[in-house]
Amino acid sequence: MRYFVDFRSVLFLFLLVIFCNSSGIARQEKEQPNILFIAVDDLNNHEGTYGQTYVKTPNIDRLALEGIQFNKAYNQYPLCSPSRSSLLTGHTPDVTKVYELKTHFRETLPNVITLPQLFKNSGYFTARVGKIYHYGVPSQIGTNGLDDSISWDIRINPKGRDKAEESAVINLTPDRPLGSALSYFNAQGTDEEQTDGLIATEAIKLLMQSKSKRKPFFLAVGFFRPHTPYVAPKKYFDLYPLQTVPLPKQLPNDLDDIPEDALFTKPAHWGLSEEKQREALRAYYASISFMDAQLGRVLNALDELDLTKNTIIVFWSDHGYNVGHHGQWMKQSLFETSARVPLIFRVPRISGGKRSDRTVELLDIYPTLAELADIPAPKDLEGESLVPLLHNPKARWSKSAYTQVKRPNGVIGRSVRTERWRYTEWDAGKAGAELYDHETDANEFYNLTDDPAYEKIKQELIIALKKRFPPGE
Repeated sequence: MRYFVDFRSVLFLFLLVIFCNSSGIARQEKEQPNILFIAVDDLNNHEGTYGQTYVKTPNIDRLALEGIQFNKAYNQYPLCSPSRSSLLTGHTPDVTKVYELKTHFRETLPNVITLPQLFKNSGYFTARVGKIYHYGVPSQIGTNGLDDSISWDIRINPKGRDKAEESAVINLTPDRPLGSALSYFNAQGTDEEQTDGLIATEAIKLLMQSKSKRKPFFLAVGFFRPHTPYVAPKKYFDLYPLQTVPLPKQLPNDLDDIPEDALFTKPAHWGLSEEKQREALRAYYASISFMDAQLGRVLNALDELDLTKNTIIVFWSDHGYNVGHHGQWMKQSLFETSARVPLIFRVPRISGGKRSDRTVELLDIYPTLAELADIPAPKDLEGESLVPLLHNPKARWSKSAYTQVKRPNGVIGRSVRTERWRYTEWDAGKAGAELYDHETDANEFYNLTDDPAYEKIKQELIIALKKRFPPGE
């Protein structure tokens, strides 16, 4: 029997296959989500959306209404470089070996694939504006700092008039350099003249340029404020009349049950009067509101350029910030105010306006973004994807959060946070321990570590700490 082939039919089927495949590829490229990765320096949870209605943060609040807010998110080390290195590599500080502000993680992990590098390797256009990896502030503003060049296609380092006007900064703690002092400046001029204003302007330019690019983008926008010196235009200081600024609640003899190494600010409040504390707080809040306004400019541009519908936004701070709690200021403590961070995701096609009380870590951002973009992540990442919680903020979740810090005297503090409890050990407990019940003591005023009634939960948390931080390592 002879078979006849209709070559016109074969040609039609061949062209149909090519068309379907090319359409699928084009559809995948079109649907590949953009990433807007927004980092803020030294921001605690004093935003309106986190219940601090005194502080005016309309744009952070708006983002939370459109996205999923994590109420119990924690950093791995409450200091800029260790925290950022951990998040961006997906590894804990004990793996990166970054415990201070000078070591670069590639000295220990030369071949690690960073979060932006993963997206770059996957065909994304990656750009950084401002502080994402560590910079000394204010000394390294306008430079690349401790950046990681292979993570990016383009790097932009704005430098505003705040850098030129450093001599006008008021230092309330003059024995400390500006970057680690309670220092501020009530600036003249416009938002756009300040470094964070320029960062927003450059980010908006990149968003506009992305419309003509065939690649999806990973745009990292790193705002410097509210890191000290607290600099903001005058109108933001005017939002907070000095005598209305509330000071945190204090208890008599509050420090009596706290281990010595838990206290970084010595003496308490660095000896500042309540009036000077209010000056510092006012300036901190003014710089938060100023940063929030720059965030708003970027979010508005995203909307106006019709990019919002296909852009994942993640908003995070590198660590929390003490503003007088337990007499402590700034970071480098293991109290809730320093360990906890704001964390908000806005994801297209996932309904927003939701909040999760599950305990999560900054380590979890890397695997989450990889999964959302359908990009295979490195198998050795130490965080867990938050995608189940983005869909259902009350989903079952057994994860705890861990934070550590090292003191100049060599003593290491390690802390575990569950949804209810915080347990902290200093020098593996030899220099003291702390146990706080956040169900009844959100301010961590009552250290329960020596109370026999809580021995069972204490032992459970000791086991958890040892599992995360094995003795001898």
